[in-house]
Amino acid sequence: MTMLTQVLGAFVATIAFSIVIGVPKKFIVNTGAVGGFGWFIYLLFQNIGYGVVLCYFISSIMVALLSHSFARIRKAPVTVFLIPGIIPLVPGISVYRTVYNIIINETGRSSYYLAQTLQIAGVIAIAIFIMDSIFRVFQK
Repeated sequence: MTMLTQVLGAFVATIAFSIVIGVPKKFIVNTGAVGGFGWFIYLLFQNIGYGVVLCYFISSIMVALLSHSFARIRKAPVTVFLIPGIIPLVPGISVYRTVYNIIINETGRSSYYLAQTLQIAGVIAIAIFIMDSIFRVFQK
């Protein structure tokens, strides 16, 4: 699958999730842009050769930065853009692989995927916290 197809898929998926959770219509395209851009950054750094966890960290930083920027520009809460925008980065495949390997009794692989899932979830949370802290410091 090409990078463009994946980015468009992330854009559409983010828009669909935004509609499901009730984001106001005037912000829908912005939320799609945040999700698509975050996934683009992830793919870009993955193609360069960075590790999976670092790719998630960098893309989460960019999603949080773009969410804060749109929130200031569009005069809306950050969560309107951040929650749908982070959806393409949620480590669902790692959770699936963890459970699948538990079911087939592959303890080593399930432990690996569990550790990877926890690392990804952790760096996403840390990236959001860092960007939120930076914006709070400069806001005052």
